[in-house]
Amino acid sequence: MTGTSSGPTLPPEPELLRRMDAYWRAANYLAVGQIYLFDNPLLREPLRREHIKPRLLGHWGTTPGQNFIYVHLNRIVKQHDLDMIYICGPGHGGPAVVANTYLEGTYSEIYPAVSQDAAGLKQLFKQFSFPGGIPSHAAPETPGSIHEGGELGYSLSHAFGAAFDNPGLVVACVIGDGEAETGPLATAWHSNKFLDPATDGAVLPILHLNGYKIANPAVLARISREELEQLLRGCGWTPRFVEGSEPEAVHREMAAALDEAVAEIERIQRQARAGSAAAAGAGDPAGTAGPAGTAGPAGTAGPAGVADPAGASRRPRWPMLVLATPKGWTGPKIVDGLPVEGTFRAHQVPLSDPATNPEHLAQLESWLRSYRPEELFDEAGRLRPELAELAPRGERRMGANPHANGGLLLRGLDLPDYRDYAVEVPSPGGVEAGDTEVLGRFLRDVVKRNQAQRNFRVFGPDETVSNRLGAIFEATERQWEAPVLPGDEHLAPDGRVMEVLSEHQCQGWLEGYLLTGRHGVFNSYEAFVHIVDSMFNQHAKWLKVTLGLPWRRKIASLNYLLSSHVWRQDHNGFTHQDPGFIDHVVNKKAEVVRVYLPPDGNCLLSVMDHCLRSRHYVNVVVAGKHPAPQWLAMDAAERHCAEGIGIWAWASNDQGCEPDVVMACAGDVPTLETLAAVSLLRRLLPELKVRVVNVVDLMKLQPQSEHPHGLADRDFDALFTRDRPVIFAYHGYPWLIHRLTYRRTNHQNLHVRGYKEEGTITTPFDMTVLNDLDRYHLVQDVIDRLPELGAKGAYVKQEMQDRLVDHRRYIVTHGEDMPEVRNWRWPDVQGGHPACP
Repeated sequence: MTGTSSGPTLPPEPELLRRMDAYWRAANYLAVGQIYLFDNPLLREPLRREHIKPRLLGHWGTTPGQNFIYVHLNRIVKQHDLDMIYICGPGHGGPAVVANTYLEGTYSEIYPAVSQDAAGLKQLFKQFSFPGGIPSHAAPETPGSIHEGGELGYSLSHAFGAAFDNPGLVVACVIGDGEAETGPLATAWHSNKFLDPATDGAVLPILHLNGYKIANPAVLARISREELEQLLRGCGWTPRFVEGSEPEAVHREMAAALDEAVAEIERIQRQARAGSAAAAGAGDPAGTAGPAGTAGPAGTAGPAGVADPAGASRRPRWPMLVLATPKGWTGPKIVDGLPVEGTFRAHQVPLSDPATNPEHLAQLESWLRSYRPEELFDEAGRLRPELAELAPRGERRMGANPHANGGLLLRGLDLPDYRDYAVEVPSPGGVEAGDTEVLGRFLRDVVKRNQAQRNFRVFGPDETVSNRLGAIFEATERQWEAPVLPGDEHLAPDGRVMEVLSEHQCQGWLEGYLLTGRHGVFNSYEAFVHIVDSMFNQHAKWLKVTLGLPWRRKIASLNYLLSSHVWRQDHNGFTHQDPGFIDHVVNKKAEVVRVYLPPDGNCLLSVMDHCLRSRHYVNVVVAGKHPAPQWLAMDAAERHCAEGIGIWAWASNDQGCEPDVVMACAGDVPTLETLAAVSLLRRLLPELKVRVVNVVDLMKLQPQSEHPHGLADRDFDALFTRDRPVIFAYHGYPWLIHRLTYRRTNHQNLHVRGYKEEGTITTPFDMTVLNDLDRYHLVQDVIDRLPELGAKGAYVKQEMQDRLVDHRRYIVTHGEDMPEVRNWRWPDVQGGHPACP
């Protein structure tokens, strides 16, 4: 925390609470105005139907509770000089965040047309959920927001991601009781086991129990207080309950609860940081144990230490608040004879048709006037000075905090020269290496070089070692605040690797980390990254919208490294075989998505260096982890990755003339099988002119009109010809390639092999056979499309079929692939080039 406490905090004076209540009324008034009013923003004349918007959109139910929280957070920010951001879990309470950022002045600074006067109020009201205006949620257009909250479940994960490596930051995270029913949120309570009080900031969850969702009661609001408290304490929190419906009493309780929570956060951090300083004075500059060290400030042992039986008790129990207030608090109590306040009917628009229903119009006017706007705004329509002064100033305003516009704080990574990690490739395919193992050494040194600025982390669901990135642990540990037992490895209170067996948490942590101005990589098994499909959607939408907001600065890209991929999950079987995340990603706007399929380790190094330097994209990189042939020396890999697609002349024999067939490939295993097929073609059909095209950047296949990386038609035709057969071996589902290329001249001659949902526990090569991606099927595909090969082609095709039969017999007998497959290497010497006509 930035602020310091000089002793026990005295409760706010009654006069301060009175003004805070007035500020709350102002926020509520603005929220109702946003939902309903087209004109007459200060009710200077009787409300008439023409003052009402033609379409009423928005969510009232959560809004008054969030307004209440915001004004109380303003007090503690100002009183303690806190560096605080606000995360709106029930993001459909957008009217609350817009209202409060307007009242504090941030909104008008960013959007001068929404000025601090009557004209600005009219514009503020009109634009909400209105064509050409702003969305109804805490969208990217909303100052201070890093979390739209349209899709529920991710607020607490984002809050912890924001707090990591931000020791002075407090993240106030409002969690709706409906949101609390989601799986990601239920798991996110355990994020406190990963927050280091010595080096990270604090998260203050505020569980808002208003009792209802859209049409049903909320689970946590219907269990007993005892059961709820046991649940939260069991997750490691110390809850403080604030309950009621009478504003004066609830104001007093909320102020006291926040004072206690802030004091407890300060105490936890002060003690942890004193321990860290002591450890530094004893010769440990990081304040925590090294890889073979002893206990750090959180009281847990290093990986080679002895279990600390007190470790669990020394992990702090962070404070949190539970605020129970009526849904739609201060709104209409009864509408059309039915109760509204405190029920699910308050969720959206309590008065559905005031423009045509005189009774509703009268109720709306009474509702708005109950906030006494004449006491809140002066003649010009400005918030009265005695209320305006309640808000913090400058960047202490939660809407103006630079952490909520992370690009303002973004510093580039200090990256080592990736060429220093190159695999020596004396000839194509002449050596083998595990691609991700090569990358792991590069990432290890990325960690080392950025330790001081603490702005890079690796996230993953317990798969960093499995994905062969274990070299990272030569430089850092997994961050872990729970006890460490003998036999545990690479656990410490402070580390650059964040692992929890929840893809949702990994994604949410990383998003929060990126949105507040840092960098990271999410490594995952390819098949199971689908778990975060929807989270990816939301982040991609955020990136797309913020590109159009000049005041939003670009953030570091979200980098996915997908390994343990479909073609090498032969040991885990069908459930682990799914390359479809790529298909999902390319549905998003071309301005924000990139997909890379490096064929070997040197290409992977080049691609990853590029991704870590990039801004405001989602980069998907798919790479193998098992030893595999390395094709390109570093100089060639750099050129190839810079171009994104190209002819591999060393594998082709069509120099000087048009090819008979183009053999294209994207992905490490498809590249291997393509080259093996080409070696067979050149040996068995030496007169055949074959061109090999490898694709690293999948978006190169699209036209320039569809993606900024797309090839011009003339360049695409130069690679793939205008009329020759193209056999394309692709990493994923084959129809994606057809989708990307359907406008191309030669699309009708394009034949794609890829994964077609055939899989089981089998040998690596058999996975390709089951999906017709293997070398023998690829040779047959060429012959089928070149009838001019005649009888000679028929004999070669039969030979390929015989080898497929031999393959099946061999694997069911021996349990491994045939020697000619296991031991295959790209031939060093090929025959001469066929004569051009």
